[in-house]
Amino acid sequence: MQRQQVLFLVKFFGILVAAYLFIAWSPVNDRVIVPFTQVIAEGSGAVLRAIGEQVAVTGTIIRSSRFGVNVNNGCNGVEAMLILLASILAFPASMKARIAGLALGAIAVQLLNAVRIVSLYLLGVYQPRLFEIFHTAVWQIVIILAAIVFFLFWSTRVGSDRLATRG
Repeated sequence: MQRQQVLFLVKFFGILVAAYLFIAWSPVNDRVIVPFTQVIAEGSGAVLRAIGEQVAVTGTIIRSSRFGVNVNNGCNGVEAMLILLASILAFPASMKARIAGLALGAIAVQLLNAVRIVSLYLLGVYQPRLFEIFHTAVWQIVIILAAIVFFLFWSTRVGSDRLATRG
């Protein structure tokens, strides 16, 4: 393995561990992550209401008389965003490219996560036997893979831009 690849992996895992520890710290979780998750739940509830579902949102809980979901840590897309953050910060790129990658990546992950939450609610209402497998396996994999694919796309573009400016 080349030195540059080893350096990337060391930076990636260092940033990832530090970021996880930071968001797990109670003041950050309580004052940043939980309110962020509430916004995600409100947005997903608004989408569900727009498609005709009679849901109410209280904090991180989206519920109706037929079903309810609680958007907890692990379901808010934050972990996928941390993987993206660690990947982009560990990659050799300009600050401008990193900021753009982080912004676009976070938006992409959260839009996909909204689809995830809405679909899980709908599965819970209309196909309850499928809810658990989609909740624990399918969507978890899809969200993480989306972050990885975004990083690969971004890093290829940024890497080729760097090579073009050197040449």
